[in-house]
Amino acid sequence: MSSLPIVVGYDRSLASQGALQWATTEAVRLEAPLRIVEAFEIVVFTQPSPGKVVPLAGLRSARERGLSALADGIRHLNPDMKVETLLVEGGPAEALLEEAEHARLLVLGSRGLGGWTGLVLGSVAVQVTTHARCPVVVIPPELRARRHEVPTVVVGVDGSKASAKAIDFAFDHAEALHAQVLAVHAWSSPFRTYEDDGRSMLQFDEAEVMESARVLVAEAVAGAAADHPDVTWNMQLAGGHPARAILHAAESAELVVVGFRGRDGFTGLLLGSVSQTVLHHAHRPTAIVR
Repeated sequence: MSSLPIVVGYDRSLASQGALQWATTEAVRLEAPLRIVEAFEIVVFTQPSPGKVVPLAGLRSARERGLSALADGIRHLNPDMKVETLLVEGGPAEALLEEAEHARLLVLGSRGLGGWTGLVLGSVAVQVTTHARCPVVVIPPELRARRHEVPTVVVGVDGSKASAKAIDFAFDHAEALHAQVLAVHAWSSPFRTYEDDGRSMLQFDEAEVMESARVLVAEAVAGAAADHPDVTWNMQLAGGHPARAILHAAESAELVVVGFRGRDGFTGLLLGSVSQTVLHHAHRPTAIVR
């Protein structure tokens, strides 16, 4: 059992309820503690509102009781799981980043109320996914379970160090999910290859490009595959924009995994077009791995 918790941002919205359900399932699979965090932001009214003023202590107490009841319900269904709750005052991004310092995984819904509002499009998402020290999983709205004979974890591969971290994460979760891994690599012509000394070369021949891509993916996945001999994997190679290739492969995936930084098509993954496209359009849980 891992001593590091899976942390989930919760605000009582339907989106955060979906994130909580996903995080609970992961905690069961990984035998990890679950930590439910809710941000408690103080709202100051400049004009008095007779009959509508709620004492701060009473509001906080009501939120704490709600979290406690939520945790009790999870413990009832999962008696062996350690469940903790935390109600924090202040901004959600700061609270989550602090929690990420000692978390195995951070889980958030892509839409929410109050503190988590506008997760994918707003500043909270940029701050959390950019600065969190642990992997962050974003759960899309209206997440529906996929029923496949062999569940699949999709991972973007580009040969970078960030990509290597994403591959390790993908294989770890595939093993826990009894799933296969689909390693996706895409390129734009001409194709850039990298030598051991750091020099780069451009290739224009389609057959050479395909072979170079196949070798790149095989070498990138080799270590994780050796560490997880029971996990089967395949590669998917495609010319064009990497986000399009990932989204196409992710349509029926249990989890989509991308690295925080990459080269070529995956460069600037979180702040660039690839990450934004994947996070905006993926209908499956998406993990961002630093």
